Amino acid sequence: MFRIGVDVGGTFTDFTISNAVSGENLYFKLPSTPADPSDAIVDGISQILTIFDISAKDIAYIGHGTTVATNMIIERRGVPTGLITTKGFRDVLAIGRQTRPALYDSAVRKPEPLVDRYRRLEVGERMTAQGECLAPLDERELDAIISELASTGIEALAISFLHSYRNPEHEEVAARLVREKLPGVYVSVSSNVLPEFREFERTSTTVLNSYVGPKMEAYFDRLKRKIAEIGIGSAPMIVHSNGGLLSIETAKRLPVTTCLSGPAAGVIGAAVVSTAAGFPNLVTFDVGGTSTDVSLIVDGKPKLTSSREVAGYPVKLPMIDIHVIGAGGGSIAQVDAAKSLKVGPRSAGAQPGPVAYGRGGTEPTITDANICLNRLNPVALLDGRMPIDRAAALAAIEEKVARPLGLSVEEAAYGIIQVAAANMSRAIRAVTTEQGYDLARIALFAFGGAGPLHAAEVAREAGVEQIIVPQEPGTMCARGVLLSDVSLSFVRMQLAPVTPDSWRKACEAMRDMVTEGDQWLASENVASEARGFELSIDAHYLGQSHEIRVEVASIDDDGLNAFLRAFGAVHQATYGYENPDQQVFIVSCRLRAVGQVPKSVGAAYAGGPSIVEAKTDSRNVYFGPQDGWLDTPVYRRSALPVGETVSGPAIIDEMSSTTVVLAGQRAVIDGFGNIIISN
Repeated sequence: MFRIGVDVGGTFTDFTISNAVSGENLYFKLPSTPADPSDAIVDGISQILTIFDISAKDIAYIGHGTTVATNMIIERRGVPTGLITTKGFRDVLAIGRQTRPALYDSAVRKPEPLVDRYRRLEVGERMTAQGECLAPLDERELDAIISELASTGIEALAISFLHSYRNPEHEEVAARLVREKLPGVYVSVSSNVLPEFREFERTSTTVLNSYVGPKMEAYFDRLKRKIAEIGIGSAPMIVHSNGGLLSIETAKRLPVTTCLSGPAAGVIGAAVVSTAAGFPNLVTFDVGGTSTDVSLIVDGKPKLTSSREVAGYPVKLPMIDIHVIGAGGGSIAQVDAAKSLKVGPRSAGAQPGPVAYGRGGTEPTITDANICLNRLNPVALLDGRMPIDRAAALAAIEEKVARPLGLSVEEAAYGIIQVAAANMSRAIRAVTTEQGYDLARIALFAFGGAGPLHAAEVAREAGVEQIIVPQEPGTMCARGVLLSDVSLSFVRMQLAPVTPDSWRKACEAMRDMVTEGDQWLASENVASEARGFELSIDAHYLGQSHEIRVEVASIDDDGLNAFLRAFGAVHQATYGYENPDQQVFIVSCRLRAVGQVPKSVGAAYAGGPSIVEAKTDSRNVYFGPQDGWLDTPVYRRSALPVGETVSGPAIIDEMSSTTVVLAGQRAVIDGFGNIIISN
């Protein structure tokens, strides 16, 4: 039986195929189809079945990482959406918070709300902060509001009432009436999407869920149907933003959770692979066709966040903390009016792509620069399946960059790579040194189609001592899908000072969540022995405005003092001090329900017999003005033996990526098949 992981990127759609019996992994990729990502997925799976001689009935599992929801938000391609909220809170989306993205930049504008004001309507109702009914829901007024919204042509609706996280009764009644009167409209209820306080973030997240809901629902249904049509009986699972898996039915109900799901899978895969290889502390460096995604892993665990923005809109959901910049293989290089070289964030994407791809691209990209310098194969990529036009790339860089700056073509191409490396290094420092982590003690885990291509330059720029390049790094996010567990997060608001009584109530809430999480895992067909529960509590000192998360090992009614000690330790690690005499305030209890999936990460890599036999070619490669053009050996990665040293300069090729080893660096293949590069 086989398991397939799929990741849809801006330029390529990647696949990892795992043999559940032997543990062997196979890899494949092909260009993405932005108009309908499911086309590339189904086409790729069809080719995999033929190329690797696999029967459709032997496919037991398909997992899918996607940024479809994110792209929809960025490009504002969602559906016309309405909002029903408590009287007096119609403009919460427009008011937002007092914080500004750039405090002293008067030209910065907040993004316009995704719901136009005439579609944001109020209804009479009110719950207190304790969950008691202060004013009943005015159902007659609600009926008129539903009719008014229907006349505006909405296709989706968000319902977000004040303090519904405490008592969802009014929201549930309103949702039932909306569904009865508007059966074709997609409805999101804040008490289901995000049962937490802070009205702006809760309303924003609920609106985003509705905004992308209908199109995501159609996409998931279309993907499920197409996969069934080629004879595969297993419905795909969907990766969400905290690195877990959801069934299609859950993902259709909560599509906002899939924002950044593809990059999250890559981080999960990196954590599993690197920890097994003995590198528990690292920064992931995922460079694709459109962006560079970096994230911190400490002690084998990805760093999480409970809130971030997507295209300027708050999404307050548990997710892996990933820093994204617009620097990928397809990032466009241009000379601005001040004669400065800029690289990104504009991207050539999958269509038309880099100039060298011959699909109509006319603007030079980072990929074109690497092809001009012969760092990438100047003839063909993807094991010969994608022809390359190096002459076209040279001409584009000559016209658009070299001539305007008075440089040679190789100097211009090298300049593009250096500017990109500087941008990437800043992103890495943002998640490491700027947060108190010493880069000299952290490895760089390079993946994505272009990560290993730039890792050596970036490591030197940032001061990183070691680089890890996994097998077929261009498909690492797809591999990460196969290493992700089924999971979903639950939350219960407490909002109470810590006392023996409030602690008992918190324990009661956690027990309720364990029951709810267990029922959800059962509905996802997770066997009871594979179910697990991760508990935590968000808390702060009385008077603080933001909470920290404290892990809870077990639910214990007598565990109050142990929790207070743990809170003090986390506060000390986060802020550099603790105050044992200060009252602690519990904000919420959290649970992550986990269904463990089988993971195959064994040290069984064999490699080839010798470095000499692994050498496939030799070509002149440009390494900058100091080294110039150097005759550089090219190696086939799968033929490199375990434990022997490859001295730079060197190029290591494989189907999904190319690794550059600079002069003075050393590369070794370990027993897990990773390339370990040392400066």
